[in-house]
Amino acid sequence: MESTTVRIDPRAHIMLRRIAEQSKESMQSTLTKAIELYRRQTFLKRANLAFAAMRKDPKAWQEELKEREGWDSTLLDDVRES
Repeated sequence: MESTTVRIDPRAHIMLRRIAEQSKESMQSTLTKAIELYRRQTFLKRANLAFAAMRKDPKAWQEELKEREGWDSTLLDDVRES
């Protein structure tokens, strides 16, 4: 695996090391997981902001609700009861 050096402040390094020790993982693995979690959080935050903006536009929100109705009918596609 390729690696790159990234400078972080000493306090962040101490926290990273402690978290890695507590989870019994490498600092690299811990940092990778932290970055992925942050990426997901920022994605959801942006999505929530976009939906909030859409809700303020009645026409756009109605179009969204109409599209959702179309997806509702696909929820049980190819699902068989046991």
